[in-house]
Amino acid sequence: MKRPSYLTLTVLGSGTSVGVPTIGCTCKVCRSSDPRDQRLRPSVALRWEDHCAIIDAGPDLRQQSIRAGLYKLDAVLFTHAHADHILGLDDLRPFNFHQSKPITTWSTQETLDVIQRVFSYVFHNGPSESSRPKLDPQIFDSSPFTIGGLTFTPIPLKHGSGPCHGFRFGRTAYLTDHSEIPEESYALLEGLDVLFLDALRHKPHPTHSTVEASLKAVERIRPERAFFTHISHDLRHESTQSQLPPNVRLAYDTLELEVDIEVEDAA
Repeated sequence: MKRPSYLTLTVLGSGTSVGVPTIGCTCKVCRSSDPRDQRLRPSVALRWEDHCAIIDAGPDLRQQSIRAGLYKLDAVLFTHAHADHILGLDDLRPFNFHQSKPITTWSTQETLDVIQRVFSYVFHNGPSESSRPKLDPQIFDSSPFTIGGLTFTPIPLKHGSGPCHGFRFGRTAYLTDHSEIPEESYALLEGLDVLFLDALRHKPHPTHSTVEASLKAVERIRPERAFFTHISHDLRHESTQSQLPPNVRLAYDTLELEVDIEVEDAA
């Protein structure tokens, strides 16, 4: 039996793969004093009842976790295997120190193959003189899966020539790193309250959506609220926000939303 509850979504990072400020750049956005223009690599934390999951574990995970006050972690959902989404995996160790069980990871088999190659020391069965993350890898395909009574539905996306996945949970969907939303995925995005979309910049990019393309997606999907993320230093928060419709906002690091969910009680 499902019952109503709520979830707190925290934007851990709203930036592109190199972050903002970008190393060596002196543009107005990289020199901006507006904290909303300071963007770590893309990730969100989801906290509901006694559960916590994050979507992606990029190279800023340690800083993001401390800033957001994450003290426990049940699961990591990986959208794909690019560096800015997996390279914080080793920083899961402190969560293991305080938890008596491994952290569950959810990914496609293709993404797990890359993670196991990049972090081979985590997965080998031999002895180790130092600590390493303790993980429980789980594979998803097109079927929904459940964490802490909350159902997650994978949303297939096109990320240039490679695959990527977003996730829907309740009436919220988080879609990062996409150049196109496949036609068959739109049916999975009906009746949303909150929608996060990739919106790298105005200029076209081979693997990411633009502000204009994501606005068209909002018009089609018609969520109550939309937030753009994976933002480059081409977009200054204040001036870009002033040009967006009232129901569309630029995400920024530390943004928190409360969203309604339904959870299944444990049998």
